Amino acid sequence: MMADSVALSFAPLVPWVLVVALGVLALSVLTLGWVRRANGILWRTLALAALTLALANPTLIAERREPREDVVVVAVDRTTSQSIGDRATRTDAALDALEERLARLDGLGVKRVTVRDGGIGETTEGTRLGAAVREALSDVPQGRIAGVIAITDGQVHDTARLADLADAPVHVLLTGDQGERDRRLRVTRAPSFGMVGKSVTLTVEVVDPATPRGEPVAVELSIDGEPGPNVPVPANVEHEIEIPIDHAGQTIVELAVEPGPAELTLENNRAVVGVSGVRDRLRVLLVSGAPHAGERTWRDILKSDPSVDLVHFTILRPPEKQDGTPIRELSLIAFPFRELFELKLAEFDLIIFDRYRRRGVLPRLYLRNIADYVRDGGALLEASGPTFAGRLSLARTPLGDVLPINPTGGVIEQAFRPRVTDIGQRHPVTSALAGANSDSLTDPVWGRWFRQIDGQGTRGNAIMSGAGGRPLLVLDRVGDGRVAHLLSDHIWLWSRGFEGGGPQAEVLRRTAHWLMEEPDLEEDDLRAISRGRVVEIERRTLGEGFAPVRVTSPDGSQTTVDLTPFEPGRARGEVEVDRAGLYRLSDGEQETLVAVGALNPLELTDVAATEAKLGPVAEATGGSVTWIGASPIPSVRRVAAGRSTAGRGWIGLRENGDYVVTGVSLLPALPAGLALALVMGTLMLAWRREGQ
Repeated sequence: MMADSVALSFAPLVPWVLVVALGVLALSVLTLGWVRRANGILWRTLALAALTLALANPTLIAERREPREDVVVVAVDRTTSQSIGDRATRTDAALDALEERLARLDGLGVKRVTVRDGGIGETTEGTRLGAAVREALSDVPQGRIAGVIAITDGQVHDTARLADLADAPVHVLLTGDQGERDRRLRVTRAPSFGMVGKSVTLTVEVVDPATPRGEPVAVELSIDGEPGPNVPVPANVEHEIEIPIDHAGQTIVELAVEPGPAELTLENNRAVVGVSGVRDRLRVLLVSGAPHAGERTWRDILKSDPSVDLVHFTILRPPEKQDGTPIRELSLIAFPFRELFELKLAEFDLIIFDRYRRRGVLPRLYLRNIADYVRDGGALLEASGPTFAGRLSLARTPLGDVLPINPTGGVIEQAFRPRVTDIGQRHPVTSALAGANSDSLTDPVWGRWFRQIDGQGTRGNAIMSGAGGRPLLVLDRVGDGRVAHLLSDHIWLWSRGFEGGGPQAEVLRRTAHWLMEEPDLEEDDLRAISRGRVVEIERRTLGEGFAPVRVTSPDGSQTTVDLTPFEPGRARGEVEVDRAGLYRLSDGEQETLVAVGALNPLELTDVAATEAKLGPVAEATGGSVTWIGASPIPSVRRVAAGRSTAGRGWIGLRENGDYVVTGVSLLPALPAGLALALVMGTLMLAWRREGQ
């Protein structure tokens, strides 16, 4: 459809200054003539006016215009909350009716956008309807926006993006029912990490308009999949819950509130919190039996770790040594036996005995306390020297009950290269150590040691071997605690770089952290990581073979995943998932949890339909809010600028009248010939009049 527009423009033949000057001069002369009533003054006036107009060169500009369509955006909310009750059905009905009514309106283009939740594994920010509308209008000028129609439940989390639509009205069609009520569990404050051995505080609130404020509501608590006691939480009041952090790594806390008197969904009756357990400065007690070349190796390695708080004692003078030295001159302070080995023993994370022997310094009572400390969850590392094979060995004390190796009485004095055993290739403490078991002269190898204590293994896992394949480094679990036994005092040769040295720092560091239950060094472990729609599973074991893993989804359905070995003692598998939530994995021996997607998605924090969020936007833009569950779907009409855009039973879209110019024609309004004829004709008439 073409439309024409004609406008008058001037393109003077001489500068405007001359045109104005000529006009002023002519006007002065003509004014004098009119005052004296000179003959022919009328014709002279017409002649000078025609001459001035001819110099101004009036031009007619004819534009050919093509009107441009206005644009209306129909935003359809298809997020999770829109699947509650009849909302999806009402959305479909409203969309069909709108599309049919908009199709009958001329000069109107329709852009439909669908708003969905973030994908699995992505951080969801709720219903981003405003962002979707702004993206749809990114290539539309402000002068062509007719309006926005949003079909939603009102739970929109970026309403500020709709506040700058100029004069375009925002009409909201709410799919829910007025006065909806729903109970939901909200975690208002949760720490991301906590210290192992201490508790963290979660602040939760049971929001329920149907329950009186302060009335106790039972909340089920589960930590790492283990059910805990129900916690009474007052309704509609923030409440603090103490959660113990018993281990390093991720602690998964699940909370579930019982259904309320009015519910829209039970999805928001649950909340999941992940707290990373970290250890404070690790307290290590190192007791050296006598000064020796390897003592500094232990001290340097432990001191180099900023997370270790080391307490080191060396027995320099045994009680049996009698040389007449006064007792007050033997040391600056008395050895705190009772404080270390009775009162504060449980405060240490690791106790190390380095070439210690029975010398009457530590009574059997204190050694028995250490053995009990291990059984109750403590950690002990015994680095044995030649005295371990003799009658003063710690094996002949209560500590012998927790040590995995008994001495045979022999001390092997010969060169050997430490090697990783078959089971050590599977154990995370010694797996993948550079240079392990290398027989090639060109590959890096470990330097030799020259002394080993001969021992007979009774339990535990020998992850390194020495002379003749005898156990060199043994790890064991005793009760709730852990024990490591190193049957040589020559590891210091590696630290000195003898024959190329070896990974002494890495071996000792891994051993110490395994003793202190570092999650990454667990030898029998099942773990899972969520990567988008795929859950990657890894199993580590010292045994042979890998059992299939059973994966239980949040809705209770189960899937079995077969694992594929890729390294000694390690296997992997993966499973594709189709929904966010907490998944449980088990192979019959080990269990673990993995959270897929956002733990507590914003989309489900509040699902009750509301006009509180979009109502102010509609009012500010001249739009409207309609509850389509209780009212018919409104009709649609076009309205001119300055007119009301909403009324009873109808909504209006702005008619902007925008256009594009497709062509321009220039026509002189006073052609040169006509101007000359007018000037000459009027002058001749003026002369004739003057001659009468």
